[in-house]
Amino acid sequence: MLSSKAKFIPTSGSYPAGYSVGSTACGIKKSGLDLMVLKSTLPANAAGMFTMNKFKAAPVVVCKEILESTKGKGIQGIVVNSGCANAVTGKDGLRDANKMIDLVGRPSLVMSTGVIGQLLPMNKIEKGIETIQLGQNHDDWLNAAKAICTTDTFPKLVSKSFKVGSTVYNVAGMAKGAGMIHPNMATMLSFFVTDAPVHPTALKSILKYAVDRSFNAISVDGDMSTNDTILALANGAAGGDLITEDSEAFHTLKLIIADFAKQLAQLVVRDGEGATKFVTISVTDAKSFEDAKQVASTVARSPLVKTALNGEDANWGRILCAVGYSEVDSVIPEKTSVSFVPADGSPELKLLVNGEPQTIDEEEASRILSFEDLNIRISLGIPGGATAEYYTCDFSHDYIAINADYRS
Repeated sequence: MLSSKAKFIPTSGSYPAGYSVGSTACGIKKSGLDLMVLKSTLPANAAGMFTMNKFKAAPVVVCKEILESTKGKGIQGIVVNSGCANAVTGKDGLRDANKMIDLVGRPSLVMSTGVIGQLLPMNKIEKGIETIQLGQNHDDWLNAAKAICTTDTFPKLVSKSFKVGSTVYNVAGMAKGAGMIHPNMATMLSFFVTDAPVHPTALKSILKYAVDRSFNAISVDGDMSTNDTILALANGAAGGDLITEDSEAFHTLKLIIADFAKQLAQLVVRDGEGATKFVTISVTDAKSFEDAKQVASTVARSPLVKTALNGEDANWGRILCAVGYSEVDSVIPEKTSVSFVPADGSPELKLLVNGEPQTIDEEEASRILSFEDLNIRISLGIPGGATAEYYTCDFSHDYIAINADYRS
């Protein structure tokens, strides 16, 4: 696994006003924190994006219903459990998801993660929600991030302050995910909350823009979960004018949240099960953002590419093979170029230029591939064209071992 994982655990943070969080170990998992609750002191506006898997987990179904019925207004909080996904659990699962919301306060939102096909131990969850202690300091937020983890090796928590006009706002978010990660929504759960006043329609637009460039631009193993969910809450506790899609502040906030979401999404990839490499696939000079992203996604989820990177083998033919079957019509072999970009800032190593293979310095290739952070750059040959990035990791022997023993 990535040797630098531990450094991503935050030791402090700047957290938004009007929210309190708490966590507890109620026995859903064999050990450790497994339940968290977030409450907003003010009714919050909300938006969400969810898995495209047809077997949507009960909390996904319930969340979508609540956001639709409330039009994203008046949300009181979020409750999340780990250790049991409450997925493929039929009517009982829907009943349990709704019960969790009732215990926290309706309307709230709910997420679950863990083993599929098992019912939640509701007696344990009910007792946990009733006794959970909420707070607003860094340790409260960090423990909440730990409580939503399953096979994660570190909690994923990010917070920051930002200024829109003359008003200072804060945003905090957390994510869980290390395996079963692939869009559309990349088992991944995440949410962010801000004290900025954002209209639900604007918040939904901001969330989609951010997710397209972050959580829907990552892949660990190509498996789309039944539970993937990302939520956004905005309670306006910091004051200021309501931000709508017509506001001058809308574009600024959209870029800030997109960057914030990218940080969280990259942490998910860095914690990929068994991962030893963090890989950025950069596609440039494409006909459109959609084309660039499709090519990058295809390369990112190729098992042959991922295993070659784990073995630090400069087998660039596997990259070209994936580009070729990406089903992007604008890919023209004679215009395609591929290179490795070293993490230490030294010159890129060109592998293919306008469809012509280059003489490769194998020692330099091995040196580049020895870094934990790798960047594969692919140009589709349209000068000044669109660009997209995708984030993935390698496949190692540990990935098989982790998932072979998951339920035990």
